[in-house]
Amino acid sequence: MLHLPVLRWGAPYESLEVDEVVHFSTGEPIATVSRANGGLIQRDARNAPRARDVLRAIPIEDLIARAGHAGQLYMTATLPMGNGTQTPDEFVRAQSASTGLPERMCRANMQKSAFVLAEMRAILESLTRGLSLDVLSNGYGEERGVPISYQAQSPVVGLVLPSNSPGVHALWLPIIPLQIGLVLKPGPQEPWTPYRMTEAFYAAGVPREAIAIYPGGADVGAAVLDSVARTIIFGGQATVDRYRGNPGVQPHGPGFSKILIGDDQVDRWEQFLDVMVDSVFLNSGRGCINCSGIWASRHTRAIADAIAQRLAAVAPLPPDHPDASLAAFTVPGVAEAISRSIDADLQAPGVTDVTARHRGDRPRLVKAGRADYLLPTVVHCDSPGAAIANKEYMFPFVTVVECPESKMIEAIGPTLVCSAITCNPAFRRTLTDAVHIDRLNIGPVPTTQLNWRQPHEGNLIDFLFRARAFQTAGL
Repeated sequence: MLHLPVLRWGAPYESLEVDEVVHFSTGEPIATVSRANGGLIQRDARNAPRARDVLRAIPIEDLIARAGHAGQLYMTATLPMGNGTQTPDEFVRAQSASTGLPERMCRANMQKSAFVLAEMRAILESLTRGLSLDVLSNGYGEERGVPISYQAQSPVVGLVLPSNSPGVHALWLPIIPLQIGLVLKPGPQEPWTPYRMTEAFYAAGVPREAIAIYPGGADVGAAVLDSVARTIIFGGQATVDRYRGNPGVQPHGPGFSKILIGDDQVDRWEQFLDVMVDSVFLNSGRGCINCSGIWASRHTRAIADAIAQRLAAVAPLPPDHPDASLAAFTVPGVAEAISRSIDADLQAPGVTDVTARHRGDRPRLVKAGRADYLLPTVVHCDSPGAAIANKEYMFPFVTVVECPESKMIEAIGPTLVCSAITCNPAFRRTLTDAVHIDRLNIGPVPTTQLNWRQPHEGNLIDFLFRARAFQTAGL
């Protein structure tokens, strides 16, 4: 059986305490993982400046090239995995087995990460808004004849990573080419991507001292937050609320992403049905960019019914099935709790489970061995006042909300991605000015369609570097 050690700046360390990674359906052990602790992380944090030093010894252009090579190795090579090795196919099977994601989705997430690494130069150019990368490396430079300075706020970035959505790993890949080290705390069910990506970086020529991996429980995540000046953390709404306003922490949580259909386009709603279904269903609805709300002033019942009909035939399939599209819930009780919460909200007036009439006698909650599945659920709300109208869950779930166009912007609440289908200049202007919308798509663009040259949640450059005044005088 594979054993994954702690990586202390590239040096393997086996602890006496280990955690098991098990198959989501059978409970069969897949690997054991050494468990780090807070004291270990705090001691190792003294060596964090070394990570930036070894990376700054390599020009950023060279690191970009090595990142591209790492992407190729990540997709195609047999790479070390703890005390053994792992082919790409073995990686996909292991990730699927521990997370409950269908294998084809695991491959798609691999391709996403490889694409980001291959396009690193263009992505950094966009993140820096065309700034010369030498300015970040040296800490100062000149632009349009004006001295400028960008100061790194930490030699390393800590990441407290999730288990439920491997696609988020693409967000941290530009950090190494920015000559800043990584401190990774993997999700308990998904250690595979951090370890494989780290080994791909090593094989491509990134110094081992630049990356550390500390598996473990919640105490390890807390230690990373305490020991690293800049940390990216993934969690629920409570996590986002806890760290809101903390300049040292960039929290990623629910997206509450939405599609708004303007009054000038809503009578043509059938033409946008594919966009709506894809936004809800892609990647089994697990992403913060999946659409959890569709808002329009009329035709909402017809829209909800059409989406429900499209999703009615979806059923759990074995993870290696080529058509598998639903991810399993691997933590006992979570799916059942979500289903109960939805049923409670359905008791409110004006709220209807539209999918219920299309599922026949199939319940929303499907049990398969140790795993649970939730079938796609489409809920219609007569008004934005329903509690369920602004809720999001980690499966294909969407509310279709009837709301006058004039009240939409105020009523939708914080929204990570908003796809607004309208040609109305006044509505477009209001959308553009809405500060609670992070990423705005104008037109029939799926909420899940990302342009990696435009960050959809936070800019790494703004988070990791501080612009400051800078002048020099001859001596």
